[in-house]
Amino acid sequence: MVSKKVSIVNAEGMHMRPAGMIAKAVKAHPDSEVILKADGKDIKAKAVMQIMAAGLKKGTEVEICVSGGDEQAVLDELAGMFEDGFGE
Repeated sequence: MVSKKVSIVNAEGMHMRPAGMIAKAVKAHPDSEVILKADGKDIKAKAVMQIMAAGLKKGTEVEICVSGGDEQAVLDELAGMFEDGFGE
């Protein structure tokens, strides 16, 4: 398992579009399991509604935990999305 801590930089926090981008990216790697840890919650990254329900705001620190195939590549991809503000 590999992990990395990132912060949400989007002014709107984790809304539908970035949550969908995360779920789509994770589903593209079926051999990997991705859990987002934030505010004491473990969030399945394949589930858009779980990501949305967590209510993650700007500035929230999120730990991305990846296990399974292509761990480092998946972690790098997701961390890059957070750091880039999901293109917003």
